[in-house]
Order: sequence, then C-alpha cells, then structure tokens
Amino acid sequence: MDTKLLSLVTTLPLIALALVLIGVGWRNRLRRQSDVEQLPAVPAELSLPLATAVGQYVATTTAGDWLDRIAVHGLGIRTNAELTVHPEGVLFERSGAAPVFIPAARLTGVRQESGMAGKFVEKDGLLVVRWTLGSRELDTGFRSRRADDKPVLLEAFQELISAAPQADADSGK
Repeated sequence: MDTKLLSLVTTLPLIALALVLIGVGWRNRLRRQSDVEQLPAVPAELSLPLATAVGQYVATTTAGDWLDRIAVHGLGIRTNAELTVHPEGVLFERSGAAPVFIPAARLTGVRQESGMAGKFVEKDGLLVVRWTLGSRELDTGFRSRRADDKPVLLEAFQELISAAPQADADSGK
C-alpha cells in the first residue's frame, strides 16, 4: 500500500468521526435547550422602520456567555440578514431561516463588541442586542455590511430601549 492511499484510508474515518461528534454535540445542545420558549410572532403590520441595515446575523447566545449558542429555533445559525428597527420591536429577516422578531419591551440593552460565537471582527464591529425570552436573557449579534449603518442602528436601538419602559407604563403593564 503506498503512502497516499494509506493517508486517505486513515484520514477519511477521522473526518467522518469528527462530523458525527459535531452532530451529536449539536443534538445534545438542542436537548439541553428544549425549555427555551417559542419566539414571538412577527406582527402582521409594522410601522415604518426607524433604521434598516443589511448584513450578517451572527448568532444568539446566552447573555454574557458569547460561546453558548442557542441552538433551538435556528437561533444559533449564522446567515445573511436584513435588520429593521421598528417602534414595535426589532426584526431580523434571515436568508434561509425563519425571521426573528424581538418586541421592544423585551429589549434590555445594546452594545458594540469585537466578537461572539465564532465570529471575530475589528473593535466594535458587531452590534449585540440584549433581550429576554421567557426567563432567559440572550445576546443576538449582527454585523452590518456598511460601517456607516452602525451609528444609525445604535441610536435607533437606544431610543427604542429608553422608550420601552415608558410605553409599558402608559399601557398599564
């Protein structure tokens, strides 16, 4: 048996084993996170957006733990997306995945980071939105395609977050 064939015969099973272990790990993560609530439905009608940007939906992780991806509901899948900030909340229209809508009342913060869940960029290159889903506090990362979109998005998020407690008080919640 020549060296190339021996290398192939040795490498292919190792690659197959690695893929199986990755699949088992993802399945176990889904099982551990089965208690995560369903995502809020996207409202039938949304007001005009306060800000819009095209970019990449990075992932949703447990708040404060940028390596703990939330696998359920497709929240851990990286994909291209359009982010729109509306008075009612935030909408991530994801390519190849279900949209993610976060009602304004569930937003708790927004910040800039240099990385999360396997995506690392320049300083303050990611926009990270903190929000609650049931009893869980989550972080969702977004990377805008154009750097000029980030300040506009940040301002829209900050306005939305600061207005949310007042909106709850006005509605008697």
